[in-house]
Amino acid sequence: MSSASLVSLLAAPWYVHVHIALSLLALVLGGVILLCIKGTPVHKAMGRLWVSLMIATAAVSFFIQSYGHLSAIHILSVTTPVTVLLGIYFIRRGRVRAHQLCMGSAFLGLIVAGAFTLLPHRLLGQLFFGAL
Repeated sequence: MSSASLVSLLAAPWYVHVHIALSLLALVLGGVILLCIKGTPVHKAMGRLWVSLMIATAAVSFFIQSYGHLSAIHILSVTTPVTVLLGIYFIRRGRVRAHQLCMGSAFLGLIVAGAFTLLPHRLLGQLFFGAL
């Protein structure tokens, strides 16, 4: 772990810290939800929290820009809220498989976006793997 990268992370704007925290919470909670019994009150409560985390993560991501512009990864910032809200729509209409596909896709998108943050030229990539 590079101390210069840690300083860079600590010096990052508030929205970077909020985005990282929301993303990590959504990742952990999403994993727990996948392991729990589906359809229970606990599953529904955790699911509501997860949807809130996912939408908040997507919203905050619009503050994070490269050279004043959005990047291609921001496509997930648009599609994620749509996908999770569709998942809610489907489960309320008894379409369990469509709900699973929507929520699973959103969770996969979270994992893919997280993987991109670990690239060598990105802040977290430099923090965890150093300058390559």
